Amino acid sequence: MKVQIRFLLIMFSGIIHSNLFAQEKPSADAQALADKLANPVASMISVPFQNNTDWGIGTYNGSKNTLNIQPVIPIKLSSNLNLITRYILPVVDQRDITGNDTHQFGLSDMTVSAWASPAQPKNGLIWGFGPALLVPTATDKYLGTEKFGAGPTALVLKQGKGMTIGFLVNQLWSVAGNGSRQPVNQMFLQPFFARSFASGASLGGNFELTQNWQASTTTLFFNPTISGITKIGKQPIQMAIGPRIPLAGPEASKPKFGIRAVLIFVFAG
Repeated sequence: MKVQIRFLLIMFSGIIHSNLFAQEKPSADAQALADKLANPVASMISVPFQNNTDWGIGTYNGSKNTLNIQPVIPIKLSSNLNLITRYILPVVDQRDITGNDTHQFGLSDMTVSAWASPAQPKNGLIWGFGPALLVPTATDKYLGTEKFGAGPTALVLKQGKGMTIGFLVNQLWSVAGNGSRQPVNQMFLQPFFARSFASGASLGGNFELTQNWQASTTTLFFNPTISGITKIGKQPIQMAIGPRIPLAGPEASKPKFGIRAVLIFVFAG
């Protein structure tokens, strides 16, 4: 995990540097971009890389690093309606989770979401609704469900200049796959909030609740973050970092502590 710790320190110093630079030379578009990135259904192509590192997991005091690759691609359906698609492909590296001195590395299952959303919000109120899919892309039986799944997803948020608050929810049921594996019946709920500033800096966070109806378990994290807008050459990016605070979960899988770092490349919007 030394590589992850060095990466997190670089991310943190980069955010501080970008925020200080932005305060010296504020961009008129920095806050607007930060607000767009706080909106999951903004009509903007972006590629977030979200890295979650958790320690002290379960009986064997395991560790787990999950890199979520999350491209967001909007599709214009009409002058009044957009379809916002998001793909989440996790790359997992875990140790001492399934047993002492065990190690798994590879892809986990991919989640695909698509929200139909009005192109123009009314009074800052934004909503989206559509399907969610679970695709069994896991390269190790311990990293995935070996099930295809489907269900609905929805989100609602209220946004004004510098302020975003809302929630996202989906429900997945398995519809096909390995019959010897447990069925998937799972809800994910994510309330989120963000406060942006003229410099492009933001303070925010979310709660991530996963309700496994099949196993009757509830997992809950609180993820506060600090973020900043900057550029690599002409490429706009946002960097964010913060702790992952476990509030609830089964003892066999609940970590003692974690850290989240996010790097987002913005390509259009």
